[in-house]
Amino acid sequence: MVRTTAREFYDELDPVVFWVGFIVSLVAIGVFFMNPEASAETMGTVNEYLWTEFMWVYVGSMFMMVTFSLWLMVGRWGDIKLGKPDEDPEFSLPAFFAMMFSAGIAAGIVFWGPAEALKHYATVPPFVGAEPQTPAAAIGAIQYTLFHWGISYWVPYLVIAIPIAYYAFREDAPMRVSTLIAPFVGVENLDGFWAKLIDILAVFATIGGIATTLGFVGKQFLTGLQYNYGITLGDAGTVVVITGLTVAFTVSVALGVKKGIARISLFNMYVFGALAVATFVLGPTSYIMNTGLQAVGNYFNDFLAMSLYTNATGSGEWVGGWTVFYWAWVFSWAPFGGLFVARISKGRTIRQVTATALVGATASTIPWFLTMGGSAIFFEKEGIAPMLDAVGKYGVSVSGFPLFANLPLGGLLSAVFMLLVVTFFVTSADSSTLALGMLTTGGKEHPSTLNRVIWGGLMGALASLLIVGGGIQALRSSAIITGGPFAVISVIAIAGMAWEFQDVRPILVEREVYRRDSPAQTATSDDD
Repeated sequence: MVRTTAREFYDELDPVVFWVGFIVSLVAIGVFFMNPEASAETMGTVNEYLWTEFMWVYVGSMFMMVTFSLWLMVGRWGDIKLGKPDEDPEFSLPAFFAMMFSAGIAAGIVFWGPAEALKHYATVPPFVGAEPQTPAAAIGAIQYTLFHWGISYWVPYLVIAIPIAYYAFREDAPMRVSTLIAPFVGVENLDGFWAKLIDILAVFATIGGIATTLGFVGKQFLTGLQYNYGITLGDAGTVVVITGLTVAFTVSVALGVKKGIARISLFNMYVFGALAVATFVLGPTSYIMNTGLQAVGNYFNDFLAMSLYTNATGSGEWVGGWTVFYWAWVFSWAPFGGLFVARISKGRTIRQVTATALVGATASTIPWFLTMGGSAIFFEKEGIAPMLDAVGKYGVSVSGFPLFANLPLGGLLSAVFMLLVVTFFVTSADSSTLALGMLTTGGKEHPSTLNRVIWGGLMGALASLLIVGGGIQALRSSAIITGGPFAVISVIAIAGMAWEFQDVRPILVEREVYRRDSPAQTATSDDD
């Protein structure tokens, strides 16, 4: 049994991508373990250089992706099917949406949901220009939170996912990130130098992105134990907790997409929706609506200006620490998030996939941030809960717990929130581990269990070390550093899609040609 499992694992590997990614990951873990403070300081220095000198790359490439994704949703290319013309979607729409949402944003949304608007309320974004802790600051704080987690957040996944799904399901290309350069090199040449390089970069970006996310959410879980129940864990305890969570998501990914990831993702959405509704009803409903509606209006009205804002007349530090961090974080998620979205998009049109993200996911995200951010600001403003004092003492990871503790049924809501933290941790990690498996097996849609277990263990170890040794700042730095290359690769993906899709037939013509040229139709014509 062991020998068979090992043989299956060995035979499926793409040796170059797997071993380079695996060895570099081990080296990174070893270096961080031996020199945590020096490693965190070095990461911070590199991070500052990137956002100072290349802020325009992060901001400009994101805006380009937003523009292109909107065109994919409303333009004629939206009718292109990601699969054969008569192929039905592999997953139902609710399952498809739940998996996309849970893999793409969920771990971040539970961490930053109550925290970001509260931080902006105290330290107002330069673009808003209001005095701290004023009504104008509250509106601007929620407005900027929506900007960071709205439409823009989803487009890197789409830009990576759509060309991969197009070539994988229509031309039987491998399910890996390098497939997006097929328009330039051809499907038959996806084992060359440039393809290997992109897949290796995708492994590095995925490791950085998921380690950042697991570190954030793992820290939030530990803070919840301390704040709610007085349980304080040392470094060894932290490693034990993260190991337990790692085992949970490894089991999920080992069960596969349909039995594991899809079911947990649907469960997430039910709990997520129930908690949002409960908080809205039991919390400051009138304040949430009055402040939130104005913030939504400002978000859409100022979207273009915020998208291109770099604070060029100032230091740019706020934009670097927030907007560039978020864009780099989602760029680092784009390889595995895009690959996962591609994996579950079979049989859907480009318009269906883009609309699910840009309309469906954004529409689900906005109410959460309005409710959580508005409630956190209201509780601070009215003195109901010392939200900013708690953040100062425990860090931003605590922000959800004093909020729920001061609502009716606070103990129950806090427990549900802790459950949501765990399940979103699991869904984010299992989808990324599956993507790492596909990347390191040459595009295999169902990599072996051993492969997924190995990557799950590595991600859990790196997340533990980042929490213990580097804290939140190291997590921010790792995201910006590993996400940078995919700002450029995403622009290449856009160019490739524009090159490929210009001559693709509309879907109705595709179906007619497919039916006319299929063996069954040809046989009928010959008989006639």
